[in-house]
Amino acid sequence: MNHTATDTRPRTGAGSTDLVAACAAELPLVRALCHEIHAHPEVGLHLPHTQARVLDHLRDLDLELTTGNEVSSVVAVLRGTHPDRPAADAPVVLLRGDMDALPVAEETGLPQASTVEGTMHACGHDQHTAALVGAARVLAQHRDQLAGDVVFMFQPGEEMQDGAAHMVQEGVLRAAGRTVDEAYALHVMSNQFPLGQVASRPGPMMAAADGLRVTLRGRGGHGSMPHTARDPLTVACEMVLALQTLVTRHMDAFDPVVVNVGSLHSGSDGAPNAVPETASFFASVRSWSPQARTRFRERATQLVDGIAAAYGITARTELIDGYPVTTNDPACVDAARAVVQRTLGEDAWWELERPLSGSEDFSRVLAEVPGAFLVVGAVPEGVDPTDAPSNHSSAAVFDDGALEHSLRLLTALATDRLLALAQGTEESS
Repeated sequence: MNHTATDTRPRTGAGSTDLVAACAAELPLVRALCHEIHAHPEVGLHLPHTQARVLDHLRDLDLELTTGNEVSSVVAVLRGTHPDRPAADAPVVLLRGDMDALPVAEETGLPQASTVEGTMHACGHDQHTAALVGAARVLAQHRDQLAGDVVFMFQPGEEMQDGAAHMVQEGVLRAAGRTVDEAYALHVMSNQFPLGQVASRPGPMMAAADGLRVTLRGRGGHGSMPHTARDPLTVACEMVLALQTLVTRHMDAFDPVVVNVGSLHSGSDGAPNAVPETASFFASVRSWSPQARTRFRERATQLVDGIAAAYGITARTELIDGYPVTTNDPACVDAARAVVQRTLGEDAWWELERPLSGSEDFSRVLAEVPGAFLVVGAVPEGVDPTDAPSNHSSAAVFDDGALEHSLRLLTALATDRLLALAQGTEESS
């Protein structure tokens, strides 16, 4: 949509000077809210303090607000009034911000460091929450630039609690009255990506993360006569090594699986001369396609059962569903790239060659609707991104400068994508 000197319609999109000014004006509040949330972190699906602070900043904005029944989520719907808004079935864009912290003891020394012992916003979700609040406030003041509706998804429990699944089940994708057309989420990173850099890719963006728990039962005995027993511990050790061979000999190297055995338990420290009765191990399994995920599950079960049978012991295998692959829609990535480059500059976009190995429950949203997950660099200025503490580290620091980048991107994504969808084009101009 080209604007001329005689065009009286509201100017919209990433280059809108009034939106840029509005973001700048809102930034002090966003920064203060981020620091407050950082100092009072909460873990899991129930975040009463964080939820209350979000609601405090949204109640005066003429939004349709709802809170979760089973979790302390917040959903806000903003109705746009742009002249190009369709009279019926106006487009809907969802923006997600996760709110939960981690059970990590903070060691940053920041003025806003956690006041809650053993709990820290070590993954930057305080920035996500504050930036999304800021975007809601800016867009509510400029709803005449929205050619449709925005759903703001404030989500608890991203860290292994599957909060997105709870919110999808409670109807967040239809909060505006019809299923959202596109969904976007930003995630700050304390290492790897320099401040001001935004990264993503079409297709698989982050891994699926599942669990594999194996429990073995043999027959105990005296360590001096192991042939009279059925030792589950040595069998467990063989299985751990065999699983590593499995992923290199039965899985496609170009559609990989990564297995990490994080715990192995058997026997007693007080009885080194005893053959234990039971043994167990627990592994995380990461994959980047549904095919690899299914194939590993089938082969791992066959492997465990076969080794157990060879040694005359029994095995119980539990396959624990985690987050699926986070898969970006290519058209949405293209649209996001255009927004990033117009908002932060041509060099701000970083197209990833391969997916990241972490996992995300925003995958639950992207399994239902098209969208994109973007990474925002938040490494403090003057710090080498390759040497900075990573997300989840007790020393992770996220530069406040990333708040401005996230705020502007969220605002621009909403305005640009709604206008493009309303006009039936790939992107607004």
